[in-house]
Amino acid sequence: MSDNISRRDFLKLSGLGITAAAVMTGCGPSSRYVVRHAYVDMPEYNQTGVSTFYATTCQECPAGCGIIVRTQEGRAIKIEGNPNHPVNLGKICSRGLTSVQGLYNPDRIGGPQKRSRGEQNITPMNWEDAVTVVTNGLANSGKVAFLLGLTSDHLFDLVTEITTAANSMPPFRYSSLATLEGRATLVKATEEMFGKPNLPYFDISNSDVILNFGASFLETWISPLAYSRGFKNFRKQKFGKRGYLISFEPRQSLTSANADLWVPALPGSEGYLAMAIGKIVAQIKSLPIPLMYENITISDASKISGVSETKLQEIAEIVARAEHPIAIPGGGALVTENGLQTAKAILGLNILHKNLGVPGGVYLTNGDSPTTNLDEIAKLIQEMNAGNIATIFIHGTNPVFELPKSLGFTEALKKVPTVISFSSFEDETVIESDYVFPDHTGLESFGYQRVLAGSDREAISSVQPVVQPIHDTKATVDVFLAAATSVGGDISAKIKYTDEVDFLQQKITPLLDSGGFYNAPELPTFWSKWLQYGGWWKPEMGLEIPEDNNQLSEKIDLKLPKQLSENKEFHLITFGTQMGDGHGANRPWLQETPDPMTTLTWNSWIEINPDTADKLGIHDDDIVSVASTTGGESIEVVVYRYPAIRPDCVAMPFGQGHTALGRYAEGRGSNPAEIWSSLLNQAGNLAVFETKVSITPTGKRRPLARQESKAGVYGEH
Repeated sequence: MSDNISRRDFLKLSGLGITAAAVMTGCGPSSRYVVRHAYVDMPEYNQTGVSTFYATTCQECPAGCGIIVRTQEGRAIKIEGNPNHPVNLGKICSRGLTSVQGLYNPDRIGGPQKRSRGEQNITPMNWEDAVTVVTNGLANSGKVAFLLGLTSDHLFDLVTEITTAANSMPPFRYSSLATLEGRATLVKATEEMFGKPNLPYFDISNSDVILNFGASFLETWISPLAYSRGFKNFRKQKFGKRGYLISFEPRQSLTSANADLWVPALPGSEGYLAMAIGKIVAQIKSLPIPLMYENITISDASKISGVSETKLQEIAEIVARAEHPIAIPGGGALVTENGLQTAKAILGLNILHKNLGVPGGVYLTNGDSPTTNLDEIAKLIQEMNAGNIATIFIHGTNPVFELPKSLGFTEALKKVPTVISFSSFEDETVIESDYVFPDHTGLESFGYQRVLAGSDREAISSVQPVVQPIHDTKATVDVFLAAATSVGGDISAKIKYTDEVDFLQQKITPLLDSGGFYNAPELPTFWSKWLQYGGWWKPEMGLEIPEDNNQLSEKIDLKLPKQLSENKEFHLITFGTQMGDGHGANRPWLQETPDPMTTLTWNSWIEINPDTADKLGIHDDDIVSVASTTGGESIEVVVYRYPAIRPDCVAMPFGQGHTALGRYAEGRGSNPAEIWSSLLNQAGNLAVFETKVSITPTGKRRPLARQESKAGVYGEH
């Protein structure tokens, strides 16, 4: 199996029989030494054409879905959902399927490199020298910063230990996907309402009416596979009942397209709508009107939101008659200036209905959700500009691409003497780095994901390699552990792990007697099952119940949405796609996947209401200049006339517009982050939907690739 251990020795070490060994692939205390050979150098016991399956965790987004990877002759062939995993129960999304295209992508970085910033002048390095560079960075612990993504929870945990030992700045975590989800705002609202900074879990499976405020839970929001499964159960309930979905969004998403009632409300008015609905419901049910909803009139809510009083009354009556209505704050409702107060007003509807910790209600996921808001990122940028950061380590995020250009991250990066990226691909941030020490891809890695927002029970999802590393890459955890051993001082004294596997095993040891669905008398057996099943979780549903501490007695203070100059200014709606935070743009399968609402592929576009387009003299496939009315930045993008959007709004998908990231991603479409407003809401979350833009025709045209027929949609030929 490897140069170190024979197959027979491995079976002795693991204490497993031949039958168990065939099932528990990659298990046992010796698994860190096992090499997954490519077919050109196969182990003597392998049979050509016989598949081997590994349970691991998808690393394409933070949801932490369990997957089963089919391999043949040492190569990953096919990915399917893990049917026993509590997050996805065997389902898988398009991003998870394309993990193999990340593994075998021809544009992967092949090994450690020293680079010239802003250029492709590359000097190959060896890993010994790379560890020395990292060690030197850690040595100046008072001037080091870590900027991480939302996957690789085990890396975040290790870095937290390192920064704590060094008494230095704690690590930052950022993802544009989390920004568009309103994740930081939702966590802050949950903390203020229920006292804990945890992501809420919405049990839509057992609810009969859903009030959805901006959460695209059938597409990309928080844990889309878990909520899609819940939505299926919501639609097909006992005794032939069918759940009723009401969705408030200025643009019709796939979630709103599946709603029984889509309400195109003005961005920033969702809090007023929640307050009005709460007030009417209280009146219908003869309840005292909570202070939270007292200072709103139905006529004011109607004028501000653009939703008629009759429609508000109709919605409130539906909610009042429901047995288990649930209100979900997410996405567009939270990324406005009113985001935090809006989230609290919406969560309050669940308290009004006594819908906390009951079937069809709201629970709290296990563990905190360490997501850095934009306010903290802005402070990091200030430190960089002030010369207080000597080394910055960047992993799992592409801040040059994902952050608003108006924040000035790229300019601040130039003032940091040493920039080290651990990206597997030459993305926009790698171009601005001094070194790149590529991590393994998700299918080559060990790890765990412990914040599982879609799980209805306590769970931790395991990550294990399913193939040997394709290139000369190294686990970032191992790089930091090697550097921690060499750096000396408190870091070396307090960080005592042999390698990545030792770190993981020490972290999961407390789970041995924690009541999971499997038991083990000692760590080696537990580790085998941990890898075999794809993680650890409780056998039955059980999450923390939020406490009702009379939160409805709090007043809500909302700002009026800003007025626009008619036909001159528009609200820019940025929505998530299968590209995720943008790193999916280098997967041709994802590029080829048609957008569910427009069928467009291989590009980005701007959606404009046909009535608005007619007034501006704009046609399909016209190229327009989209400029921020506050920052002065502009981008060019192709028009798609989209009837399911408010006339005062325009919309763009996120994920395209790369200037790097490889042949499949570069030069396709535009990046809306270049024109995002840097305005923050009360939670410090970027208020993306507060971006106001102007639209100017350029006189140029470019046909968009689409699967729909223009003749069928618009009567054009």
